[in-house]
Amino acid sequence: MSGFNLRFLGHSTVRLELGGRVVLTDPVLTARVGGLVRVVPPPSRESYADVDLVLLSHLHGDHLHLPSLKLLGKRTRIVVPRGAGAWLTKKGFERVEEIAPGETFSEGALEVTATKAVHSGHRWGPRLTHGPQSPALGHLLETGTTKIYNAGDTDLFDGMADFGPVDVALLPVWGWGPNLGPGHLDPARAAKAAGILQARAAVPVHWGTLALPGLKRTARMRRLLADPPRVFAAEVKAAGGATEVLFTEPGADVVLPAPTDRA
Repeated sequence: MSGFNLRFLGHSTVRLELGGRVVLTDPVLTARVGGLVRVVPPPSRESYADVDLVLLSHLHGDHLHLPSLKLLGKRTRIVVPRGAGAWLTKKGFERVEEIAPGETFSEGALEVTATKAVHSGHRWGPRLTHGPQSPALGHLLETGTTKIYNAGDTDLFDGMADFGPVDVALLPVWGWGPNLGPGHLDPARAAKAAGILQARAAVPVHWGTLALPGLKRTARMRRLLADPPRVFAAEVKAAGGATEVLFTEPGADVVLPAPTDRA
């Protein structure tokens, strides 16, 4: 791995500097997200002021967050799952493009391929039928030297092994509540995903950032805001795989291994 940088901005928001471009995944940049509160400081404006490309994995409000997208500017290039483009364009965003699993596009020297994800793609949740609907996605981001897998929200699925080996996997390990619904990875299943992907390194995401106001001070919620990435690292170690877990607190740069550390 060489020539790129990552910063975990919280929840599923990661800043990637790769292939001469700055990419932001599922931007959540404000102190509140719907009925959820942010339990860590919001990212500084400098951390997203120069973004070239936004990748949205699905339409849920903690991933496609309109106030955060507005902070990026309505001329920012935003790539959404196929079927969501018209809805987002009506919100005033001017450079919205769609992509479906298996399709690829370029941003400079960076190549991005949409991948399957097993997760509800409806804006308002799996039980509703009105409102925007599109398939949930993951993404493979590649240059000539680096391959990164951004899982989005997903469970394990047949075909995940086809994406590997990858240099870095961005893997969700929890969420924002006391329980996980269907279509999510918990720490143990995320550890399995790291092995399936033959990931050289993995960054645990989708944890430690958002909570329900009434629960954030309970003992159980305090544990769930802190423990999932640590349990994930322990599960990866117990499985005996070669994946290095790059544990990073929300808001911090990911410390990447030097190329000479790799076999």
